[in-house]
Amino acid sequence: MSKNKNYRIDNLQYCNWSKEIFESNREAGLDAIHVTIAYHEDYDEVQENFEEWKEYFAIYPELIFQGRSYLDIEKAHNENKTAVFFGFQNCSPIEDDIKLVESVHQMGAVFMQLTYNNQSLLATGCYEENDSGVTRMGKEVIREMNRVGLIIDMSHSADKSTFDAINLSEKPIAITHANPLFWHKAKRNKPNDILKALGESGGMLGLSLYPHHLLDGTNCTLDSFCQMVAKTAEIIGTKNLGIGSDLCLKQPDSIVEWMRNGTWTKTKDYGEGTASNAAFPNQPEWFQDARGFNNIEKGLKKVGFNNEELHGILGDNWFNFYKDYIN
Repeated sequence: MSKNKNYRIDNLQYCNWSKEIFESNREAGLDAIHVTIAYHEDYDEVQENFEEWKEYFAIYPELIFQGRSYLDIEKAHNENKTAVFFGFQNCSPIEDDIKLVESVHQMGAVFMQLTYNNQSLLATGCYEENDSGVTRMGKEVIREMNRVGLIIDMSHSADKSTFDAINLSEKPIAITHANPLFWHKAKRNKPNDILKALGESGGMLGLSLYPHHLLDGTNCTLDSFCQMVAKTAEIIGTKNLGIGSDLCLKQPDSIVEWMRNGTWTKTKDYGEGTASNAAFPNQPEWFQDARGFNNIEKGLKKVGFNNEELHGILGDNWFNFYKDYIN
C-alpha cells in the first residue's frame, strides 16, 4: 500500500462550474472532487451532462481531468491538478432498467444515491412519512452496483433504507454529504445508530458544510463544527470520516428549486420545511469555498486531532476508500 501523501478530497460539490471555481479548488489543494452530475435526469439527459463535462476537461486541462481510479488521485496530486469523479444524487438515470447500472458506470459514474428525498424504485427518501426500506428492485441494483464497482450513496435516504443498504451491500457504502443528527436536527442528518453501523461496516461519512445541515446555519462557528467532528469520531471511528462539503457555489436560486421539485410536483417543495429555505444559504465565513479546508485543518488540530487523523479526515480516508473500491 502506497503511503498517503496528505491528500485533500472534497467528496461532494455541485457548483456552477467555471475556471474561477476550478482555480479555487486548486488553491485549496484539492486532489479530487466528487461532483453531482444528475438529480432528476433520465438516461438520455445524463449523457448530455457527461458530454458537457468533456468540454470542461478540454478547455481546462491544466486544472482538471476525469477520475476513474484511485490512481487518478495520485496523478492529480503529483501534477497539481484536480481529479473529477462523477456521481448521481438519484437513481433516475437508470430508469427501471438494471442493465443501465453497468452503462452509467462505463460512462464514468462512480457514486449513485438510491434515492433523492422521495420514494424511488430502489429505496425510501428522508422526506417520506413511511420508510419501507430497500425495495425488490433496490436489492437487485445493490447487487449489480457491487458487481460493477458503482458506490452506493445513502445521503438523502431514510433510516431503514440506509440500514438495509449497509446490510445488503457486500462492499462498504458511503454517505457522501451529511452530518450527525445529535448536532443538528435536519432531516437528512444521521442518527448515532446509523453512524455506528456505517463505521463498523467500513463505510464513509462525508461531513457537510451546507448551512442547512449545520448547527446555527450560516452562523455556525468553526469550533462548533470541529467539536462535532470529534464527537462523531467517537461513534464512527476517525478513519471513517471525510469531507463532502455540498458546496453549491454561484448557483442561482432557481437551481435549488429544481433540485427539490424536479418534475414530480407542481407545488413548491421547500426541503427542510419553510419558505425561508427556498434559496441557497450563505456559507459560513470560515468556509466560503474549498479554501476553507485550511481553516478546518487548524480547527481539527485545535480540538485535539493529531496530524495523521486530521489529514485522514481532509482526504486520506477518502483516498483509502477509493483505493479499496475502485482500482
